[in-house]
Amino acid sequence: MITITFAGCAGYNLGNQYLFRNDIRTVHVPIFESDSNRRFLAQRLTEAVVKQVEQGTPLTITDPSVSNSFLRGRLIRDQKNTVTENQFDDARAVRTSFRVEIDWVDRAGVPLMPRRSVIIDHSVDFIPEGGQSLATAQQEVIERIAREVVGQMEMPW
Repeated sequence: MITITFAGCAGYNLGNQYLFRNDIRTVHVPIFESDSNRRFLAQRLTEAVVKQVEQGTPLTITDPSVSNSFLRGRLIRDQKNTVTENQFDDARAVRTSFRVEIDWVDRAGVPLMPRRSVIIDHSVDFIPEGGQSLATAQQEVIERIAREVVGQMEMPW
């Protein structure tokens, strides 16, 4: 009979519930505010963040009346810039970038992240001639930001 003992692994925890605060179980995510002139970007960003919170954390999205924390965000900037042009001044490569400010507070307004608010910047290059579109590039930036928002909600090591 063979017995294997893993005494060195006794202090390890498995699962994403150990990455997040154990005193916070619910979060309300109101629609992000937006300084952008492009319609529906803030709604798309909010939707992506909500999905990422539901999939990547043990937190439950709830109504503000019963929630014990609030994740707020603001789309500060969205830009579209030409990266390269051809000889006829047509855009060959274009960059879209977003800057988002988020804060996560408990019901009393106490910050739940190491810093009061966090600024997140992401950008994606796309090539219109290659069939890529601004909408798909924006969605990729939105998904990257949503993943980083959830990463910012993790407890510090």
